[in-house]
Amino acid sequence: MRMYETIYIVQPDLGDEEIKTLSTKVQDIIANMNGDFKRLEDWGVRKLAYPINKSPRGRYFYLRFDGDSPLIAELERRLRLDDKVYRYQSVKLDVDVVVPAAAPVKTAEEGTEEGAEEATAEVTEAETTTTVEG
Repeated sequence: MRMYETIYIVQPDLGDEEIKTLSTKVQDIIANMNGDFKRLEDWGVRKLAYPINKSPRGRYFYLRFDGDSPLIAELERRLRLDDKVYRYQSVKLDVDVVVPAAAPVKTAEEGTEEGAEEATAEVTEAETTTTVEG
């Protein structure tokens, strides 16, 4: 069996019961197709790069499992048919990869303070590394 990961984006306003139903459905597909379910992570609601179905946000899920190509085909077919799922992408992994947890979303205030500190550090670094040619 090969290692796969799938990230899929669902509607941000789904209730807990609908999310639980969707994740149970995904796990059932993997179990029925003789796959080995590893983990499912909820990365939370995030801003999308562009609006999908007039929604600027989406809820991200990370799925890690082992299986074969018929399993991927069936999983993607079911995700495509579900109206709650905006987008999905499955990737075959070469080696078992440790995926870091999703980074917390920065607010506008945090981003400007950190950006100013980084810019100041770059300026002082550039000033101290001047060379004299003679």
